[in-house]
Amino acid sequence: MLEDRAIAAPSPTAWPTAYPEGYAVVDVETTGLARDDRIISAAVYRLDARGEVEDHWYTMVNPERDPGPVWIHGLTSEALEGAPLFPDIAEEFAARLDGRVLVAHNAVFDWQMIAREYARAEREAPVRQRLCTIALSKELGLPLPNHKLESLAAHFGVVQQRAHHALDDARVLAEAFRPSLRAAAAGSVRLPLQECRPLTEWRDTATPRIGQQAGGSGGHGGGYGGGYGSYRPTSWRPSRKRPACPYPNPGRYEEGKRLKQGMRVAFSGDTSVERDLLEDRAIEAGLHVATSLSRLTSLLVTNDPDASTSKVVKARQYGTPVIDEAAFGQLLRDVEPASRQ
Repeated sequence: MLEDRAIAAPSPTAWPTAYPEGYAVVDVETTGLARDDRIISAAVYRLDARGEVEDHWYTMVNPERDPGPVWIHGLTSEALEGAPLFPDIAEEFAARLDGRVLVAHNAVFDWQMIAREYARAEREAPVRQRLCTIALSKELGLPLPNHKLESLAAHFGVVQQRAHHALDDARVLAEAFRPSLRAAAAGSVRLPLQECRPLTEWRDTATPRIGQQAGGSGGHGGGYGGGYGSYRPTSWRPSRKRPACPYPNPGRYEEGKRLKQGMRVAFSGDTSVERDLLEDRAIEAGLHVATSLSRLTSLLVTNDPDASTSKVVKARQYGTPVIDEAAFGQLLRDVEPASRQ
């Protein structure tokens, strides 16, 4: 584990009294994106009320299973074998989160991974609020080409040294968050804070020990090394029978307006929230989840609008509105009731 301290510099900006008193800028690297995946490294930059760095901390974590996409995060079975287990670092991790707003890029993903790890350890993460820097950049109207961390960093002139390394990603985000926070304070912008609801129980499905292959057979191509054959960046998902949507389709979603019950929503690509859970939330809100995209589709949700998947290609052809997962999550909070018949 690595720790360092820094001396905070004063900021002359007049500060909104309603803003939080401190932040924990977090990045976690994981074995994958699903609910049963595990944290393999974590980093925290603690910031004061005005975004100045107080200290930082980093650790690797033994996930007790296949490390997943090594070509992305660079952490092999050998590197992780001697790392502490999550229960061994849970107390120190918690101390760095305690009393602070968790800040992350696509924060719902980092928070859910952290909450699940604490639930497995039969503990609770001391986090009550989170702030997503994607949502904050939208509130500030930053002219970004997309919502990737590298684009936010480039906007503020922050240089990335080791992409997908938890400590460097957290550093980059902390350096980009500081000017974002100051811009929000200067404009009296309401911070897009979200409630964090810790998990109280957890039951894992069977997962292999580190160095063993999950799923039992098959490889996925070059660059894996032994034991990584189960990881599928674009895994096939069996369809689930869902109840019919009781509301008529009111048409396409219009930017700046609310979603309306009955709208047909399609999803494409990986999502930070487990796809089935995201679809369940949409159905509970009264939306129609479509497995394919047609001219009747009201909205496509994807984190990669430049992908060449069939749904994204058809959305371009049909002029179907496209938004990312973070924006969709915000819209789900206030869905307009269907019109009375």
